[in-house]
Amino acid sequence: MIAVNLDRVSVTYVTEPVFENLSWEIHDKRCGGRVGPNGCGKSTVLRLIAGELASETGFTVRAKGLTIGYLHQEPQLEPGRTVWQEAVSASTSLARVETELGQIEARLADPAVYASEGALTRVLEQQTRLLDEYARLGGPSYEGRVRSTLSGLGFTEADRALAVEALSGGQKKLVGLAKLLVTQPDLLLLDEPDNHLDLSGKAFLEQFIRGYGGAVIIVSHDRYLLDEVADEIVELEDGKLERYAHCTYSQYAVEKQIRLLRQQQRYEAQQKEIARIEVAIARFEEWASRVVNERHARQARSRRKMLERMDRIERPVLERRRMGLELEGWRGSNKVLEIIDLHKSFPAEGDCGDASVLSGLELLIWRGERVGMVGPNAAGKSVLFRIILGQEAPTSGEIKIGPSVRVAYYAQEHETLDYERTLIETVRHAAPLSEGAAVRFLGRFLFTYEQARGTVGALSGGERSRLQMALLMLSGANFLLLDEPTNNLDIVSAEVLEQSLADFAGTALVISHDRYFLDRVVDRIVELEDGALTGYLGGYREYQAAKAKER
Repeated sequence: MIAVNLDRVSVTYVTEPVFENLSWEIHDKRCGGRVGPNGCGKSTVLRLIAGELASETGFTVRAKGLTIGYLHQEPQLEPGRTVWQEAVSASTSLARVETELGQIEARLADPAVYASEGALTRVLEQQTRLLDEYARLGGPSYEGRVRSTLSGLGFTEADRALAVEALSGGQKKLVGLAKLLVTQPDLLLLDEPDNHLDLSGKAFLEQFIRGYGGAVIIVSHDRYLLDEVADEIVELEDGKLERYAHCTYSQYAVEKQIRLLRQQQRYEAQQKEIARIEVAIARFEEWASRVVNERHARQARSRRKMLERMDRIERPVLERRRMGLELEGWRGSNKVLEIIDLHKSFPAEGDCGDASVLSGLELLIWRGERVGMVGPNAAGKSVLFRIILGQEAPTSGEIKIGPSVRVAYYAQEHETLDYERTLIETVRHAAPLSEGAAVRFLGRFLFTYEQARGTVGALSGGERSRLQMALLMLSGANFLLLDEPTNNLDIVSAEVLEQSLADFAGTALVISHDRYFLDRVVDRIVELEDGALTGYLGGYREYQAAKAKER
């Protein structure tokens, strides 16, 4: 069954078309993974499907009675509400029925209604109808479902009283998911739902999508997640949509290359045929002009019409422009980082003493290693990075950084960037470059001249990530501290980063929940949980196997 049909839809941003005449059928009970470079229009398509945006051409047809749930990149939670209030507000239908039942109760308390047999009968009939609808919507068990859903997502009873403004990015995503779980719409639209989730959150998300009874469209740059949940991959690139049926992400990556090579072969064959026909046209036209022969002129016109009717094959783009990240680094000290019996506590609320975040941490990183750090959100990973950088003092213990080590830091929330500076000023502050050299350097990271002259604050999250990558390259550091570096990068840019780290002569310590990235980059994983570090050799799959054995 077709849940939604997009028929030749178009959207323009200011004067630039995002996409034109795009068509797509979304089928029930399938999970479609949406991929494509940042800025190609993936979120715009979701907004069209959800009805938040109107197409300038064509039609958007939704199945009769279709219910749609939409989790935005930044979940839209109501300020001033608690976690419980936000989650329980998920069902607008129930809220409407409860409001109407309240109005009915108020009318029943009215002496004028109670004194009139006809009025009382009508009000009681309305009440019966509303109570039936309340039962059909699952009203009697609704709050219990909300409570168990929040518990399943890791929210404690105390967490339910937290204001939504106080939640982390990952917790906001989980509240948004809780609302969708409770309401169970026919079609789920998930816009980068995995961003800011830790490994347990991502595992829950996978289980949730795999077991979902309706249709799911997920926009994500998490290749591991797409491999686990997608039945098909739908790529949006250059304003065109290409569907890869019955493909996980890894299968799509292979199939795409095969399609491009086949298209290149067809393109080259057609170009040879066009050249042959054009030579024949020129020959017939020359003969017709020499001997004034109408037969030759007709043959020339016939072949020209043949060319005009030919369905031209587009030349495929086999190599697309990527950011030019090159992390050179240098060897430096043998012992890059040594952490000895490190403790960190913060004052607890009220008179409850101190709350321990890091407790007796021990870690030794050698030159050339790639170490991945994982752990639940709020476990203290970013706190540890701040201590290593000297931005925060430990409660006790010691941090030793090798004498020939230069450190560079990639911040998850881009807090190292000055949003008031222009991009040119930013790179010139990092390295002695002329304005022209700074513009050329920024061009390597896919920034236009207009963007280079604009402020950092005007950039998207993905663009700020690329700018931070540019600054890492300028730093000349041989020890990189990277906090969730792939969170805002599209897949192509993440692959560039992976290759750059593979070629890097220095050392890297990376906080990441990107499992595909961890598998491709790190030599070992350290897990920070309950204030302590535990080491595991290998990438994510080896870590996962070791954790399963422990359980």
